[in-house]
Parts: sequence; structure tokens; C-alpha cells
Amino acid sequence: MSEPALVVETIAGVRVLRLNEPARRNALSDAIRHGLEREVPAFFADDEARCLLVTGTGDSFCAGGDLASLDQVRTVDAMRERMQRSHGWVSALLTRDKPVVCAVNGPAVGAGLGLALLGDITVASEDAYFLPGFVMVGAAPDYGLGWTLPRAVGAKRAADILMTNRKIAAPAALAMGLVSRVLPTEGFQAAAMEIAQSLAQGPQVALAITKSLLLHGATSDVDEFLAVEADAQAEALMSPDAVRLRSTFLNKSRKREG
Repeated sequence: MSEPALVVETIAGVRVLRLNEPARRNALSDAIRHGLEREVPAFFADDEARCLLVTGTGDSFCAGGDLASLDQVRTVDAMRERMQRSHGWVSALLTRDKPVVCAVNGPAVGAGLGLALLGDITVASEDAYFLPGFVMVGAAPDYGLGWTLPRAVGAKRAADILMTNRKIAAPAALAMGLVSRVLPTEGFQAAAMEIAQSLAQGPQVALAITKSLLLHGATSDVDEFLAVEADAQAEALMSPDAVRLRSTFLNKSRKREG
């Protein structure tokens, strides 16, 4: 039996979604897209899965959309419907209350670049690179890229990257804020899993609220944000995790002082 196009595993609270068509550089085939449509909502519905890790098999993260399949789409309405099928899970990754890590193990091209930026934390291997690719085929950026990229690198730089089809190596991506960290290629997946497991084992209420505050901060005025912050901090500090962690911290401090 052949391997699935999207490998799904749960390891110590981390749900792993691994794009698994390496012969096609993990381009977003119908099988991979349908898998994401199914598995992203399943992750958020599963209380045992506390962090999501998205990565690729082999030496590529994702080579973008499956251009050959577009020949089967005949009308603008049909193309719009095809795009809208991804919007539910794309929005969930950006807005729902669990941390998401994207581990870019190799080239992230086109929609693969969009997918990479859907993580709260995006890490890249040393030999990864990012390439929009859209203007090469007369396409617009998708998978939320027009929303995520300016927030990561600024509006002017985002326009330069997308319109001139600028290829960005991992070190440059780190310098401009496109990714959170660059990790050695050797042992990359293990290092990415370590980050994801630290989130899975962390205080879930505080992490969820932190994600929500970062989202509000990008879209709210100051007074509105501070009102949201007050509610958020009250909820966080009164959560069982916070009470336990605060007690542990204070006990350690008292022992040191004693």
C-alpha cells in the first residue's frame, strides 16, 4: 500500500502534518489539499493535540500549487470555489487558540510560501529558501500571503518580494523577519519537534491568549487593545496553569532566599 499524501501523527501532544509527495516536491496535489481540509479542523477539535507541526518529506517543504490540475477548472466561479475550500483551515491556523509551528525543511515556493507563513512560529533549515513564483504564471498570491507577508516583513518589502519574484535564502529570511529561526539542516526535524513539544507542554490558556493578543494588536487601536489585554490577563492569571506555575516559581524563589 502506498503512503498517504499527508502523513498524520501525534507525538507527546504534538499533531504532525507532513506533506508527503517528495517526488513532486510536496506540491499541493488534490490529495494533500483535501488532507489539510480534513486534518486541520480535526486538530483543533482534539483536546489531546495541543500544538500543530506542519512540515514536508524529503528535501522540499512545498513547491506550491498543482498547476496541471488548474486546466480542469473552466470558469472564474469554479476557480473561486476551489480557492474558498481552503479558507476555513487557513483562517483557523491564523486565528484559533492553539500554537502552530511550520518547519520549512527545504524550498517553499508559491502557495508553499503562503503555507509556511501560517505558523505562529516558522523555522527554516539552513538550506531552505522562499520564492513567490506567482507572477511567473500570472497568478495572485494566495493562502493568506497578502495578509501574512506584510505583517512579517513590512508592506514595501512584501511588495518587492511578491512583484519581482525575489528568491530569499534562509539567512536573509531570518534577517528580515520572514522566519522565526534558522536551524541546522542536520537534525532539523528533531529540533523543530523540540520547539513544538515545548509549546504542547506549556500553559495552554496563556499560549492561546498570547496568540489572540498578537492578532488583536495588528488590527486594534490602542484603547481597544488595552481593554482586550485587561480581560486576557485576568483570564490568564486566574487559570489553573498560572496558579500552579506561580506557586512553583515563588517556592523556588523562597528556597533560594532562604
